[in-house]
Amino acid sequence: MTAIVWIFYLTALYVRCNPSPLEDVTVDRYSVPKTCAREVENGDHVRYHYNGTFTDGKQFDSSYDRGSPFSGQIGLGRLIAGMDRGIQGMCINERRRITVPPHLAYGSQGAGKVVPPDTTLVFDVLLLDIWNTKDKVQTHVLYKPEHCNRTVQSSDFVRYHYNGTLLDGTPFDSSYNRKQTYNTYVGKTWLIQGMEEGLLGMCVGEKRNIIIPPFLAYGDTGYGTVIPPHASLTFDVLLVDMHNPKDDIIVDSQVIPDPCTRRSVAGDFMRYHYNGTFLDGTVFDASYLRNSTYNTYIGLGYVIPGMEKALLGVCVGEMRRVTIPPHLAYGENGAGEDIPRHATLVFDIHVIDFHNPKDTVEIQVTHKPVECNLTSDSDDLIQYHYNCSLLDGMLLFSSRDYEKPQETLLGANKVIDGLDQGLRGMCVGEKRVVIVPPHLGHGEKGAGIVPGSAVLHFEVELLTLQKGVPPGFLFVWLVESPADLFQALDVNKDDVVPLEEFSAFIKDLVAEGKGRLRPGQDPDEVIRDMFHNQDRNRDGKIIADELKLKAQEDAERSRHEEL
Repeated sequence: MTAIVWIFYLTALYVRCNPSPLEDVTVDRYSVPKTCAREVENGDHVRYHYNGTFTDGKQFDSSYDRGSPFSGQIGLGRLIAGMDRGIQGMCINERRRITVPPHLAYGSQGAGKVVPPDTTLVFDVLLLDIWNTKDKVQTHVLYKPEHCNRTVQSSDFVRYHYNGTLLDGTPFDSSYNRKQTYNTYVGKTWLIQGMEEGLLGMCVGEKRNIIIPPFLAYGDTGYGTVIPPHASLTFDVLLVDMHNPKDDIIVDSQVIPDPCTRRSVAGDFMRYHYNGTFLDGTVFDASYLRNSTYNTYIGLGYVIPGMEKALLGVCVGEMRRVTIPPHLAYGENGAGEDIPRHATLVFDIHVIDFHNPKDTVEIQVTHKPVECNLTSDSDDLIQYHYNCSLLDGMLLFSSRDYEKPQETLLGANKVIDGLDQGLRGMCVGEKRVVIVPPHLGHGEKGAGIVPGSAVLHFEVELLTLQKGVPPGFLFVWLVESPADLFQALDVNKDDVVPLEEFSAFIKDLVAEGKGRLRPGQDPDEVIRDMFHNQDRNRDGKIIADELKLKAQEDAERSRHEEL
């Protein structure tokens, strides 16, 4: 075999000693690829497999048997003349049968004991690789996104998928088989030189075919058992992600409501919807799919740093797209199976609402009657209309969906605290917008269709107002009570006051504006309760001593005392 190799390289000497050849090389191109991107020319380096036989079919040499293709340079006399001629014009993966006459092979001298003198040789050749020292990295764009706002530059960190093959199509590696991208810096010699060059200028989502000559790849040593020496490499690359360590968050595609009366600050509690994607558009999470907002404090380290920055200074109802580089997201470790290492994240955010734990009820008077002599307060019975919405405008409830207006007794824990506050101090006919923070609404758990931690927006109109009585009272005087109350009650002067007489007296006081019954209950029931409170012995009538005893117990009460 050593003799064969030496004889290949001594052919030029033999040709010079035999100036009158009679035959030329015969080439049978019995298998030619449909596409041929490049043909062998003088000066090119080639790698090929071959079987060498005599004309009778007897094999004298084979690169297959050695398990290694032959590598050499064409047209410089380093191969036997017949092979120099026979290989020119070949394409990658082309198969040729090259018949070489003796004077273009080993002539009358032969090649040791392997090739006899004056022997015609037949080489069955499969071309695997072509390259030239003048070659550069070849890049072919297979797909490029319509929008490309940024391209790979030196010092960027990239994540990409690839399929790696030799020039003849033999695969040697694939990131897809490992189900993870290849992650690396560009321009820091972490890659072979040809890949460094091939990645420059790519957009996220772009696909490229990159062909790298051996001297810009693994050279004459190859790489392990998968990349032979002198091998050109072909990579089909999909750029998945890119960022630079100096990157900050990028905010764009903003939709800001007008007006924006308040912007978020550190310490606020926010509810927002989002879609989370990678730079290539792959969705990794979405609050919409859960039909629930993401709720969190901002500026206190509860979310990734990039999101903290993105949520500060926003308005309720604002929409924005935020691109967050890995060092402000989940970094080199990623997050579980959903977010890979070194991933740039893109969030499309819709701010639903936010509040601060120190917020109070916000009241905006939208209409107030000219005359307003009586206003609502604790213990008053009121009727009102309302619409209740979230801050994004989603209607939750409306009193107009029912036959009657809403009725409530203020201060009696009949409605949420924030609304109770917002309904006080109103005139009949007044209209208000009342903004209720969740700690004065339905809290972090919500209620029914009211989401947890939701700020509520009420539009209210006061329809009726009945002034009330203090807690625990059934009746209050609006004037000075009579000096001798029993005599006033005992209209027929028979020294006893039955329920009928008592009821008539109280109703007259109310009608004359001298007293007030507890609102919101049947007046007759309230009066009966009052009567039973005075009828100490439960005999169905009140006498002076019973009223006197009750009066002594209530001596410390104000002039608006109950009977």
